Amino acid sequence: MRQTTQAGFRLGIYVFKDAEIVDFAAPYGVFSVARRYDPELDVFMIADALRPVQAQAGFTVMPNYSFADQPAMDAFLIPGGFGTRQEMHNRRLFAFINGLPDSTLLTSVCTGSWIYARMGVLDGLPATNRKEPDRLEASGAGMVPIDRLAKLAPACRVSRARVVDAGRIVTAGGIAAGMEMGFHLLRRAGYAEDWISDVARTMEYARAYDLYRKDIEYATPDLRIAAS
Repeated sequence: MRQTTQAGFRLGIYVFKDAEIVDFAAPYGVFSVARRYDPELDVFMIADALRPVQAQAGFTVMPNYSFADQPAMDAFLIPGGFGTRQEMHNRRLFAFINGLPDSTLLTSVCTGSWIYARMGVLDGLPATNRKEPDRLEASGAGMVPIDRLAKLAPACRVSRARVVDAGRIVTAGGIAAGMEMGFHLLRRAGYAEDWISDVARTMEYARAYDLYRKDIEYATPDLRIAAS
């Protein structure tokens, strides 16, 4: 399916305590470079409140908006990280997501999809999560993140694709898959594949982009966007 480019596409990225840095920095970086080609693109950070947020490893982020600001956006992204364990119980986050227009894409990177699983929005849909565990997750005391997704959302069809596009819900796999999420959101905004490839080239990511750009599972053939 070919799309008309959506002018002024806006990506809002949720930041919270102990969010994984690469999960949110990678898609932010893709949009930052893409703005060199189309300055109307926009990307910004959203938090529960308008105050500094300490992500993992002491990395501090000042969000652009709070939930109360209700910024207009075309896609909302939840990163993963240790903090997702608390965010799965954040009723303010749930209310914010439930209040978004149906036209707003709900996206995630890594364990961010646990939030959508907890909310029940993955039921009957395919989704993905991180497949490579750390040492604790690989031990008997833990659980591989993608397996935990299956436990949290038994009605979800868990996929091992790097990006899973189920229409309104778009999930990406491991930590570095935020790069592919950024590129895929440009695709969902209607940008041509040659245009996106040029953004990847500018980032000196062309070889990795060529490797991963077709590692996308679509919920239905009607959602497929040419990636050739």
